[in-house]
Amino acid sequence: MSPNTAIAETSSSHVAWLDRYYGAHRHIYDLTRRLFLLGRQRVLRRIRDERPASVLEVGCGTARNLAWLARRVAGAHLCGVDASREMLRNASKRPGLRLYHKCAEAIAGPAELGSPGGFEVVFFSYSLSMMPEWLGALEAARRCVVPGGVMHVVDFWDFGGWPGPLRGWLNRRLQSHHVHHEPGVLRWLRDAGASVTPVLGRWAYIARLQVGR
Repeated sequence: MSPNTAIAETSSSHVAWLDRYYGAHRHIYDLTRRLFLLGRQRVLRRIRDERPASVLEVGCGTARNLAWLARRVAGAHLCGVDASREMLRNASKRPGLRLYHKCAEAIAGPAELGSPGGFEVVFFSYSLSMMPEWLGALEAARRCVVPGGVMHVVDFWDFGGWPGPLRGWLNRRLQSHHVHHEPGVLRWLRDAGASVTPVLGRWAYIARLQVGR
């Protein structure tokens, strides 16, 4: 089996799991996640304050984040990509967004997402930790950022500031939902020059990367 075939099979099985999982969870997702997706609103406020003309969310889910931005960044071109058709069923009910069903690592470039020149802001909000091909996703996202643009990431960290038994329980709980903190993500971001800020005892991290001109 070639490496490309292995990746394709991994993506296919993962997408099938996502649709099974979110087939039910999409109905309650926005209500239930606000309590523990810490730092998400901080990132959205930063994006709002940057006043970008174009924004791409990779792993947009129900497009709750993009809808929030649509109400606050007038005239911005807002685009979302997600691997789950079930989540996109909810997202498609929100007006004014361009939505695409695609695995993040399969994004060839911004032109196929309706923005040939790229996006001023690209962000991941608690989605990278659910992507088996996280490296391909990060590299694809960076290709979509205009020179001088910004990539934001907010996601679960390792709960390093929490007591050991609770830290272990939290990690096991996330893994049961196919959520994994991958240390390589932070290494990639730091090597690329991103600033990284911890949230609540390393419950989560916020990273900001300005892409070179």
